[in-house]
Amino acid sequence: MAGRGSRLRPHSLTVPKPLIPVAGKPIVHRLVEDIARILKEPIDEIAFILGDEAFFGEDVVKSLEELAEGLGAKASIYRQDLPLGTGHAIMCAKESLSGPAVIAYADTLIRADFDLDPTADAVIWVKQVDEPEAFGVVKMNENNEITELVEKPAEFVSDLAVIGIYYFKEVGDLKNELQKVLDNNIQNGGEYQINDGIKAMMANGKVFKTGSVDEWMDCGNKNVTVETNSRMLGFLHKDGAELVDRTVRLENATIIPPCFIGEDVSLTNTTVGPNVSLGKGCHVLGGTIKNSLIQSHAHISNANLDNAMIGNHVTFKGDFTSVSIGDYSVLE
Repeated sequence: MAGRGSRLRPHSLTVPKPLIPVAGKPIVHRLVEDIARILKEPIDEIAFILGDEAFFGEDVVKSLEELAEGLGAKASIYRQDLPLGTGHAIMCAKESLSGPAVIAYADTLIRADFDLDPTADAVIWVKQVDEPEAFGVVKMNENNEITELVEKPAEFVSDLAVIGIYYFKEVGDLKNELQKVLDNNIQNGGEYQINDGIKAMMANGKVFKTGSVDEWMDCGNKNVTVETNSRMLGFLHKDGAELVDRTVRLENATIIPPCFIGEDVSLTNTTVGPNVSLGKGCHVLGGTIKNSLIQSHAHISNANLDNAMIGNHVTFKGDFTSVSIGDYSVLE
């Protein structure tokens, strides 16, 4: 999670993208908890690869330590000071790379329920997509083993896209191959990539299988993050989760589920929902809000919002509908 999340600006200018809440919980918290649920076995350690301390400061570290502790695991914090690719990022945590491990990129959310194939040396999570030419995909053999990784194929290879979550029965094997990638300065696009380590493992006879997810939700930019918020709210509502805090104050206001409404929120003369997240301490006076993601302590009045994303401590009074407003902004 060392990237700066430039496609999600202005929201990622002040909050690291993996810590931006979706449906009331930071992206990385949801991802780690969902992976833990899928694995169905104890987790000893969670290693987080962060960027520089100026952006990923002590408050971020504390949040991640609490996340790991909540799952009965130790948190290990590593830093990737330069954007040198996924392979380089993983090797920043090489002290933790031994035994069975999952590696995941912290800008995606999933819904899945399956058992890991015990015959596989590694598993790559995939999702069937309509336009495989826009993704990295896996090539399979007759035994349903992965034989090749192909990036944005011009001709059809398969429609199983790699979503950025991997399981290794012995992650030390990946570490050894990535060390060779670094030592031999093997780069693609000026970066060291995890795929080069995986391809070397395949060449050494390691068996890779696929793990399929039911849902794959991106948080790369404002529009898809708002869409992911809506989809996640729908899943949580279907699961029977309590999404509206008991401290919410309503005055001539209506909530149309599914919505996440955080603590100390007041709604007056307004309709909120469906598919809205309102963080802690928000105040809404007049208007309507639907299909939107609003973080904490925002003050919104007489607005009609749809497909909007609003940051923390924002004051907004206006006629615009599909807005993207960063933290501490004032429009009135």
